[in-house]
Amino acid sequence: MDGQFGRWRDHDKRACLPSHRRLLANTIADLVSILFSCPSTPTTATSPMPKSHAPDELELPLARSALRANLTDIDRCSRGVSMLPTLHTKTIAVLVFSFSCYACYVYARLFASRSTPALEPLTSRHLHALQRHDWAQYSPYFPVAAYQAPPESCSISQLQRHGARYPTSGAGAQIEAALAKLQAVKNYTDPRLSFLRTFSYDLGTNDLVAFGATQSFEAGQEAFARYGHLVSDDNLPFVRASSSERVVLSATNWTAGFAAASKDRFAPVLSVILPESGNDTLDDNMCPAAGSSDPQTNAWLAVFAPPITAQLNAGAPGANLSDTDTFSLISMCPFETVAHENRSQFCGLFEGMDAFPAFEYSGDLNKYYGTGYGQPLGPVQGVGYVNELLARLTDTPVRDHTQTNSTLDSSPATFPLDRTLYADFSHDNQMAAIYAAMGLFPERAPLDPTTPDPSRTWVAARLVSFSARMVVEKLECAEGTHVRIFVNDELQPLAFCGAAADGLCSLEAFVESQAYARSDGGGDWEKCFL
Repeated sequence: MDGQFGRWRDHDKRACLPSHRRLLANTIADLVSILFSCPSTPTTATSPMPKSHAPDELELPLARSALRANLTDIDRCSRGVSMLPTLHTKTIAVLVFSFSCYACYVYARLFASRSTPALEPLTSRHLHALQRHDWAQYSPYFPVAAYQAPPESCSISQLQRHGARYPTSGAGAQIEAALAKLQAVKNYTDPRLSFLRTFSYDLGTNDLVAFGATQSFEAGQEAFARYGHLVSDDNLPFVRASSSERVVLSATNWTAGFAAASKDRFAPVLSVILPESGNDTLDDNMCPAAGSSDPQTNAWLAVFAPPITAQLNAGAPGANLSDTDTFSLISMCPFETVAHENRSQFCGLFEGMDAFPAFEYSGDLNKYYGTGYGQPLGPVQGVGYVNELLARLTDTPVRDHTQTNSTLDSSPATFPLDRTLYADFSHDNQMAAIYAAMGLFPERAPLDPTTPDPSRTWVAARLVSFSARMVVEKLECAEGTHVRIFVNDELQPLAFCGAAADGLCSLEAFVESQAYARSDGGGDWEKCFL
């Protein structure tokens, strides 16, 4: 594993920062590399990492100010390393002063034309005025309801999706192909398309964007604000992540946010990274016989997209866009907005065509028929995680024969049962499987691929938005031990275990209600390999 500064520059190569920030960051990092060096020690993906080399010692929260983020790197490196080069004190002072002046000069040149102050901190909340809640799984996190604080005595298990990212490589290629058709047109007859004459596609692929990193950092701060009273120096949050880089970075930004909110009194680390090539309860990678949602999403595309495609082709004669092209172009609105932290011009274009309610429903179908209730082998992919959750709630060893890693789950070092706060970082598809395995968000009837039900509960933006989170609280009350569950701050009704209006189920009733998971999916797991 690279040293801290080398690792930080690696983030830039992987496009965690927009290009203008990357320029600044590389400039600063090159200057820093002259002054300092940080040690590098290899770690394994399947074992707990020493605190001094744990990912959250290496990965840092990405803020709006690249300068501020890099100065944080310098401070963290200098505090954590004792083997700095031997330099005369005056030499260090001169070099640091020169570095600071030069960095500020570069920063001023880069951001002089921006309307916002150069050092204005990014918070995910500043995008709320720009975002919609019908961007399906590409919606940034938003609280669905007002959170209700628990009693003092409780323990917490939190499952969270990674923060906002660039398009996947496949989606990005489809977007670029659609844009190429549009931009090959010489004369637009629809003035709403005129911005395409000078438009340049600059999105990366797969990686976390700066805004997404900040989402996770703020989630860590929020977790400390709500549950900080549950932790202590010898009882820190236990954090795991699936091995995709964007998931790992989300986890380490969460730990950094938690530490920052505690004024560095409590500094949790990412202790376990589950390889997605093996047994992993935080990724939907282990059911090869499972089907896809393509039949349902294609059916819905054929319903809603043709009128929009016709409008685009009328405004761009000769483009010959397909309905699939149209869907890719609609997705540019959320992807550009979260990547650039400004409202994409594609948002206005497609709002004028009333495209987003239909786009949202496509995401609902994608998750419902991909790994949710509508996929026969969807819920079983969440069984392993539910059984891990039951083990934590009951303080008993994990009992599971699906996708758990028995080596890790049988060790107190990699799966402790004595913590009061657990945080796991995952993907949207896996979270959908976990919801279905638990019985959350049930529908009276399967989602119709051609006719949306306006009263449906399975709504992707409310379930698996960027940085979405499920929180399971175990509460020690006078009447006994109870469980309640929040998804994006919305209290879940838990009718399947007899919850009243307060959402509380007795622990015993909740465990009994999870018969599907406790039976390893009732035979469904074996079907994954037929």
